[in-house]
Parts: sequence; structure tokens; C-alpha cells
Amino acid sequence: MATDNAVHSNLAIPPGEYLEEVLGELGMAKSELARRMSRPATKLSAIFRGTKAITPDTALQLEKVVGVPAHIWTGLEAEYRLTLARQEEKQHRERLRSEARLVTAYCYSELVEAGEVMKRTKPTDKVLELQKFFGVTTLESVPSLRRYEAFFRSASWGKGQRTPEAVAAWLRLGERRAQAMRSAAFDRTRLTSAIQGVRPMTLQRPGEFVEPLRGRLAECGVALVVCPHFPKARAHGATFWLGSDTAVLMITIRGKWADIFWFSLLHEIGHLLKHGREAVILEDDAKSDWEKEADTFAADTLIPPRDYESFVRRGLFYRRDIEAFARKIGIHSGIVVGRLQRENRIRRNWHNALRVRFDWAIL
Repeated sequence: MATDNAVHSNLAIPPGEYLEEVLGELGMAKSELARRMSRPATKLSAIFRGTKAITPDTALQLEKVVGVPAHIWTGLEAEYRLTLARQEEKQHRERLRSEARLVTAYCYSELVEAGEVMKRTKPTDKVLELQKFFGVTTLESVPSLRRYEAFFRSASWGKGQRTPEAVAAWLRLGERRAQAMRSAAFDRTRLTSAIQGVRPMTLQRPGEFVEPLRGRLAECGVALVVCPHFPKARAHGATFWLGSDTAVLMITIRGKWADIFWFSLLHEIGHLLKHGREAVILEDDAKSDWEKEADTFAADTLIPPRDYESFVRRGLFYRRDIEAFARKIGIHSGIVVGRLQRENRIRRNWHNALRVRFDWAIL
């Protein structure tokens, strides 16, 4: 079977240009054409510029006035619009190809594993998935989005540190999941009262505490998003706001240690209770004043300061001493071990048998 290979022009020429040539041959001014067609001159000007299409009705009128058959005008118009569409499609493909370099940076593989985007093979299809994920027409606009722009403005990213693209992808995951949740309006007093109910949960297995914890925080206006860790985001947790009534608390299990999870959770709650609503608060390795204040809040909430001071004053950090102290204050012994290690009161490899590791599949 033979096929004809049509040759298409890449130059989009509006039919209005041909109309101008016809008028020149007829010695007819554009104003005269408008009067003969009973049309406002401004509307015909749009046809000359190519911003307004020649419709079948207009083509029939032109046939009467200038003598060129209507099908010529509709054919020219169709070819012009088709050429414009081809140009736009080509530009779109080129934009997608140029953005393919960003696929890895925006954690496409991690997002596939998290079930947030579809698994694709072609780089351009991956770009399309990421565009839908972020809700943008181009990935180039992500750095200008308000929730992420501060991270892209920072010039302090170094080798082995977090990247702004990974942070943006991780935060967007939390944003999307939080938008699907229902919670009451944020209530600082209620959240403060609910905190003590969190401590006994440290004694439970992950499958037992996650939903009750999420429900308890939702009643206080906090959407708890437990999500995977993205390596280049390098974050245990973050907080930000959806509107004025809903706080989002993102938490992960980076490192998988349960004591770090609980410390990070209360660290983020500390931010919600003590700090502003304007910016995304992401843990800072440089330990800003806000971070130090949140650290102190978490440490004192998990282990009451007076009890802890009394315990460390004795200087007995054998397993039985740690377990007895943890039972006394009603908290998991691994949390005590984790704090002693962080404060260098015991070696990092001491009593790790008392610490618990979380499995992401359970959470």
C-alpha cells in the first residue's frame, strides 16, 4: 500500500496576509472591506493579525466581496492553525526534554515508591508525572512557589547535604497527604493538654499507636503525616500550615530508631506551640534558636527535667538502672538510652538492645 508523505511548512502564515495581497490587487482599502462586509474594522484587524480565525460565515462573506472561493479561506485558516499547533507541540516536547535533567533531583524514584507518581520509562513521561505531582505546568516554576522558595534561595547547600529539590518533593508529599485529611481548627490549648497523652504511646508498638496518635492530633487541628525519608531531604520532621486553621506535622523514621521518632515528633509539636505560622520550619543542623528551643521542649516533655537531673546525678547507667527509671516516669527505656547517648553520658553503642527500631512497613 502506497502512502503519501505530506510536506508541512514550519512557517505559520495567517490567512490575513493573503487577504491583504488580494485587497492590494483589487485596490480596496481595509476600511472599504469592512463596510462591504458590514463588519467593525477592529474585528477585521484581528483577522489580518491572525488572532481571530476566519469562520465559515466569514469565508462566505469574503467569497462574495473579493471573489476568492470560501473553501480557500477555510483551508488557509485550517493550515495556519495546524501549523501553530505543531509549533506549540514541538516547543512543549523540547521543554519536557530540557526538564528531564530534573527528574532525579526531584526524587522521582522515591515518589514512585511512595505511590505518589506513576512509574514511567520515558524521561519526558517522568517529567509529566512530576509536573502533575507539584501542580505546575513546568518544573522550572517550582523554585518560585512560596512554600519552597526559601530553600532554593539558600546558597549554603554542600556535598552530602540536603538539596532544595529533594526538600520541595518531600514537603509536597506532606502537603498532598495533609490536604486529604480532615481535622479540627488548630487549638493551642487543646494541643498542650494532649501532649501528656503522647508519652504512654512510646510503650506501644507502631501498629498500635499510629492511628490513635493521628486522631488525637487531628482533634487539636494538626494533620500528622507519617511519610518516607528522602535521603537528600535529610529531615526527621517539618511543620507548616494549610491556611490559617490546619497545621501540618510531617514526621519520618530516618535512622529507624524509635526514640529519635518520638523526640522529633515532640520537637515539631514544640515548633507549633512556640513559633510562627509564616514559614516552613525544617530542622536545621546549624541549630538556630528556634531549633534549640524545640529540642529543649521535646527533651523536657519526654523526660521531666527534675526527674532526669536526679537520675543523672546518681551516675548509675547500668541496664537495670535505666529500666527502673523509665518505668518510674512511664516511658520507654530506649528513649532514656537515646538521650544519654546524645549527651555523651554513655557510649553510642551502649544499651542499644533497649532501643527499638521501627520498620517502615509497619508504619
